[in-house]
Amino acid sequence: MVLILEEWHVKFIQQVGEVMKIRAYAKINLALDVIRKREDGYHELEMIMAPITLHDLIYINIIDSGIEIASNSKIMPTDNRNIMYKVAALMKERYQIKKGVKIFVYKHIPTQAGLAGGSSDGAAVIKAMNQLFHLNLTLEQMASLGKEVGADIPFCIYQKIAFVQGIGERLEFIEHPFNCKVLLVKPKRGVSTKKCFNSLDLTKASHQDCRLMIKGIEEDDYQTVIDNLQNTLEAPSIDMVPEIEQIKKELMELGFDGALMSGSGSTVFGLTRDEEILENGYNFFRGKYYFVRKTEILNEL
Repeated sequence: MVLILEEWHVKFIQQVGEVMKIRAYAKINLALDVIRKREDGYHELEMIMAPITLHDLIYINIIDSGIEIASNSKIMPTDNRNIMYKVAALMKERYQIKKGVKIFVYKHIPTQAGLAGGSSDGAAVIKAMNQLFHLNLTLEQMASLGKEVGADIPFCIYQKIAFVQGIGERLEFIEHPFNCKVLLVKPKRGVSTKKCFNSLDLTKASHQDCRLMIKGIEEDDYQTVIDNLQNTLEAPSIDMVPEIEQIKKELMELGFDGALMSGSGSTVFGLTRDEEILENGYNFFRGKYYFVRKTEILNEL
């Protein structure tokens, strides 16, 4: 990976000496149901979240002081707006870490995509700093810490298929693999999560019981999983980015078993267990949309 980085990226990595490399895996929402709006302004959710093999690569090293971030991405902020910066600052304060960290992230996960790219990067930095500074934190402690910065970080700490409730902090793991090939297709325009939730009309939203999908995964009933793909946030996101609906239609016409928008969008994924359908879909969408990637559900790290 280092070999394909631009020269200044290589220089950045070499300058930091002994570097820890960690993968930050993306996720998709196989189901997302917005139950209600809470008194604190957040929305109560029920979701089935699954990690996928698409990932960012993060290089992190100890420096004398401060928090320094660089990336191959030209649009990702590298200051205190960045979620990696926020978790690093929190850990330095919480555990009285005097030294600093230098972070380089090679982005593969697009932004405003509904794939938890930022949260995954934040979770990876927590794990890396836990090792670099010998903090000996458990997964539970790292998840609790991450929750203070971002609702999806706890899931990204564990990286296991889970039934997720609340705003993302309550996790029940589904102890059964779900094997499936995934095609990701994202239009150029992203969707702001805040705008998506603000545009949601819960009086008109359809709801589906996520527990039906849990049963399908646990019983290895692929068709039940497909039949229960659902996302309450699709309607407001489609209003903002109409291409989402078109991509879903095209995926189904190409023979994918199911298609759904992930998170608040704007990425749409197609599910199949047929390699030929996956390849045909990739060739059809490649060059037509902003981001097209073949991946699969991540069952074991």
